[in-house]
Amino acid sequence: MNNKKMKIYLWLSIVLLSGVAAVAATIHYTKEENSVTNQKPGGYEPGDIVANFKLKNVDGNMVSLNDFAGSKGLIVVFTSNHCPFAKAYEDRIIALNSKYASQGFPVIAINPSDPATHQDDSFEKMKERASSKGYGYPYLADDMQQTAKAFGVARTPQVYVLQKSGSSFTVRYTGMIDDNPQDPAGAAKFYVDEAVANLLGSKPVVTTITKPIGCAIKWKN
Repeated sequence: MNNKKMKIYLWLSIVLLSGVAAVAATIHYTKEENSVTNQKPGGYEPGDIVANFKLKNVDGNMVSLNDFAGSKGLIVVFTSNHCPFAKAYEDRIIALNSKYASQGFPVIAINPSDPATHQDDSFEKMKERASSKGYGYPYLADDMQQTAKAFGVARTPQVYVLQKSGSSFTVRYTGMIDDNPQDPAGAAKFYVDEAVANLLGSKPVVTTITKPIGCAIKWKN
């Protein structure tokens, strides 16, 4: 190989290696970026860190995820007024808050339903429902549906059990409350209860994902 060909070969090698390095750096940056935000296109999964949100509570005050910095975790329930499945689970949601709020895992209920589609999900109706049932937890209106989309909610009710890790909240379970929407007495698997109990006992959550059963969310255009 003469000197001219050798120079061309070395130049091509340098260009090729530079391109590979640039691609590798881009991939690394993308992974690092995702590890910080943890907001996938399809929503949060177990192990993901949840971004802060701020929504209006039925008492008129704004409530954010950061307001619960002193808790051990949260039971975030996406629910609604109109959905028969949400109504069937309502007393069980209240019971979860009564059981676990004092142990550091309170409930936050969020309504992502569009009141233009279901009038029962208007803010006034939410206030009436929370008052009549004596909710001991926030009931937040997700008017723009941005929080529901960030979580990747598909139906109501759908639950996310979050564990406080340092200054962040990490998803440890998502899906159904238990395995019997129609009959509380007939439930055999208590997914949310078991997840929270395991976390309080410093044990790993065994079942981390179940398929939610309920009313499909009608998204705004």
